[in-house]
Amino acid sequence: MARMKDYYKSEVAPALMEKFGYKSTMQIPKLDKIVVNVGCGEAKDNSKVVDAIVKDISTITGQHPTICRARKSVANFKLREGVTIGVKVTLRGERMYEFLDRLFNVALPRVRDFRGINPNAFDGRGNYNMGLKEQLIFPEIEFDKIDKVRGMDICFVTTATTDEEGRELLRLMGAPFAK
Repeated sequence: MARMKDYYKSEVAPALMEKFGYKSTMQIPKLDKIVVNVGCGEAKDNSKVVDAIVKDISTITGQHPTICRARKSVANFKLREGVTIGVKVTLRGERMYEFLDRLFNVALPRVRDFRGINPNAFDGRGNYNMGLKEQLIFPEIEFDKIDKVRGMDICFVTTATTDEEGRELLRLMGAPFAK
């Protein structure tokens, strides 16, 4: 699939229009953005951890991530305001479709005992959230060059209004939902 946008226009939109009975093509839900987030609590003690995470996320997504800092101080977590606590990337456009294609067709099948992703992880408004336990499932990451196995959260933001529309959209785009 060289261009995911062409695929989306040719097969996904007519199927959604037929199933949900939309009157206009503007009502058809589409994928708005994908947000990849890595939280790193150990970064408050060691600043080199953030550099390793930034390098991994840049390699996986092809885009430089934003560093997230704490807004408030929390004594129970030994956290001060302004300390780095995570890294995130918002993917849109061609990079988003390229990442989606690699995630569904290359990375997820590499998970051990993979039977599909949870079809019930929608938020009630058509957006889908999933977590990965390790960054090693992406072929861009070399096992020898990582310092620690880290997970990440991936959020698919759609323009769908219901979970059923969002589920059907992602299913038509190739999401391997569990049966």
